[in-house]
Amino acid sequence: MVVGTHVQPFERLVRAMDQLAPRLGEEVVIQRGNTGYLPRNARSFAFAQREEMERLNREARIVVTHGGAGSIVYALQSGKPVVAAPRLARYGEHINDHQVELVRALEKGGRVIGVYEIGDLEGAIEKAARMEPRVRPRPPMVGIIRAYLQGMEDGKV
Repeated sequence: MVVGTHVQPFERLVRAMDQLAPRLGEEVVIQRGNTGYLPRNARSFAFAQREEMERLNREARIVVTHGGAGSIVYALQSGKPVVAAPRLARYGEHINDHQVELVRALEKGGRVIGVYEIGDLEGAIEKAARMEPRVRPRPPMVGIIRAYLQGMEDGKV
């Protein structure tokens, strides 16, 4: 499970995944980012290098991620089913709800399973478990998102 590098914590997702971990019957690994909550039922770490995150995605059966563009892109490249839970402004997880828009668009295109209420996480994981992993070519949106993110870093967007 991935929450990315955003400065605001995503405790709702980290806690929910930790609570589900004993029922999933497999090792759960949580990248918790800036979330202070320390999982008790899953292996967790705050941050890792991109290569390590890509390796963990490749080894996962299902990738659960927040709604950040970068994390979703890496998850999609793994070819595994992707469950995406957007951070919500009303919980102080982000400054606005742009992640909801991204996850809805990707869900509409059949690329991710969206989780908009954290209580729906288990059902989304069960749905993802019934999906066949598929080899996905690098989606065209990868280049678009990378260019946009690079523009943000460069101050051009």
